[in-house]
Amino acid sequence: MDERLEGGFDGGASLVDGVVRRTAGAWTSSVHALLGHLEAAGFSGAPRPLGVDTDGREMVSYLPGQTVGNTRPWPSWTHSSSALTDVARWLRRYHAAVADFVPPQDARWREGEAWRPGMIVAHNDAAPYNAVWNSDGLVGFVDWDMAGPVRVELDVAWVAFSWTPLHAPHVVAAEGFTDFDSRLARLSLFLREYHWQGTTRDILDLIAERLTLQLTLMTQAASSDPTYQRMLAAGRDHDLTVALNQLVDLR
Repeated sequence: MDERLEGGFDGGASLVDGVVRRTAGAWTSSVHALLGHLEAAGFSGAPRPLGVDTDGREMVSYLPGQTVGNTRPWPSWTHSSSALTDVARWLRRYHAAVADFVPPQDARWREGEAWRPGMIVAHNDAAPYNAVWNSDGLVGFVDWDMAGPVRVELDVAWVAFSWTPLHAPHVVAAEGFTDFDSRLARLSLFLREYHWQGTTRDILDLIAERLTLQLTLMTQAASSDPTYQRMLAAGRDHDLTVALNQLVDLR
C-alpha cells in the first residue's frame, strides 16, 4: 500500500515497501547517476538510486527520520544553531564527495547551468523542507530532482540563504523564524562550519547572484514545466525578488 509523503510542488512521492517512488522525468537517469556516484563514494547523506518501477516511477531508498512536510510554522529545531552546523558540515562533505563526478555526456537536468569543468552538480534545493532528521541530527536531504550543474560557491550561497535564513521576512516569519537581528551571526556560523575561505560580503554578493540566476531559471522553466508554473502561481518569484532587494540592508 502506498504511503503518501508530504511536500513539494510536483505531486510529491509515495513510500511503497520501504522504497520511495515518484514520477520520473527526463532528468531522472542523470540524477540517478549522481546518486550512484555518491553511494560509491561512501556518502550517506542522500538516497540510493534503485532504478525505475514497472509503472515508470523512479525508485530511491528511504531516509528514515523526521521532516517538516507541509507544517507551518516549522519545528523550532529547524532554526537551531545545531541544525545550521549540521547542514554546513553536510554541505562540506557533499562537495568533497561530488568533486570528481562528471555527468554522462547525454545528461539532462531540470535545473542548473550548462556543465563545464570546474562545476559541481548540486542538489539545488537543500532547504529545510527537504531535510531529514533523527535524534543524532541531520540524516541527509531528499528530493534530488532539481539537481544540476552550478559553481561550488553558488551552491554554498544558496544553502546559506536557505538556512540562515535570508529569504523575504514574510516567508521566514511564516516558517517560524523572527530573530532577524541574529542573521549575520548565523551566517558567520554557517560559513565557519563549512570552512568558507571568503568574506561575509563575498557570500552576500554570491547570494544575490544565485537569487538572480534562480529567478531566470524559474521563469524560463515555467514555459514548459508545470511544477515551475505552480511556483510562479504561488508567488515564488515575488518572494525571491523581495529577498534579493533586501540583501542590500546586510551588505
